[in-house]
Amino acid sequence: MNRREFLKTGSALGATLFLPSFMQGATYEKSLRLYHRHTGEWITSTFWIDGEYIYDELESLDYFLRDYRTDEIHKIDIRLIEYLYNIHRLVGYKELHIVSAYRSPKTNMLLRKHNKGVAKNSYHTKGMAADITIPGVRLSTLKYAALSLHRGGVGYYPRSHFIHVDTGRPRYWRYPKR
Repeated sequence: MNRREFLKTGSALGATLFLPSFMQGATYEKSLRLYHRHTGEWITSTFWIDGEYIYDELESLDYFLRDYRTDEIHKIDIRLIEYLYNIHRLVGYKELHIVSAYRSPKTNMLLRKHNKGVAKNSYHTKGMAADITIPGVRLSTLKYAALSLHRGGVGYYPRSHFIHVDTGRPRYWRYPKR
């Protein structure tokens, strides 16, 4: 499938992801299966059922997506959870691998000292960003899936083999630049 066909398919699927459950004629659930690359933890979370968020599940996701370096927990933006869900569903694979999600300001400052690709006011420090990959899915396919949703920022990090997604204004970048 070429990029244009993928984006057309993604736009059509994206439109169906927001249909209310009464229009679908069945119980509608939103679930994520996540693996954290640095902690080795897995989570399967059904965070939404028939139009209602399941707050215990969202709290579990807050914990799972914590700053793994300090164990600091931060409220994760629900729009990020939805963004991850939509990417997960669009690509159609079993689990999403988390490389990084919430980062405390202290962790972010430490990372900035060693890596030019870390933003000073990173959305990670606000619980609004995640760096992700999916085994068996080309990174460019994952990038196009995220871009097709027209949600927030999408950063492409081919050398590190992940994409960054956030709930800021829609924009795109590649690191390092060619």
